[in-house]
Amino acid sequence: MLDPITIFAGIKAGIAAGKEIQSMAADLASLWDSIDSIRDEHNKKKSSPFRGSVNEEALDTFIKKKQAEDAEEQLREIIISTRGHGAWQELLKLRGQIRKERQEQERLERIARRRKAEQVTVGAILIAAMSAAGALVHFLLAKLRG
Repeated sequence: MLDPITIFAGIKAGIAAGKEIQSMAADLASLWDSIDSIRDEHNKKKSSPFRGSVNEEALDTFIKKKQAEDAEEQLREIIISTRGHGAWQELLKLRGQIRKERQEQERLERIARRRKAEQVTVGAILIAAMSAAGALVHFLLAKLRG
C-alpha cells in the first residue's frame, strides 16, 4: 500500500489537471485506506514482540500519523473548496456508516465461523461417542457368544 503523501500527490495533480473529484473516487478511497492502515499499524506494533526501540517506534508512528493527518486535512480543504462544507460532512457521515456496516458484517461472519466450528466439534464428538458405543456393544456381544 502506498503512503498517504504519495497518494495525495496524485490526487492533487489530478485536480490541478482538471479532473473532477468524482472521477478520482478510487484514489480518494486509497488515500483513506492508507490513512486507516497507518492508524491500525501502530496498534499492531504495540502488541508485536518483534518491535524496535521505543524511540524508533514513537518517532515512526508520529511521522506517519502526522503525514496522514496532513493529507486528510488537505483532502478536506479540496472537497470543501470544490463541493462545500456540507459535502465534507456528508462524506464523513457515509464513511462512518459504511465502516459500521462492515464491522457489523465482520462480527456476524465471526459468529457464523464460531458456530460452524462448534457444530463440527459436536459432530466429531457424536461420531466418536457412537463409535465407542458400537465398539462396546460389539465387545459385549462377542463376550456373550463366546
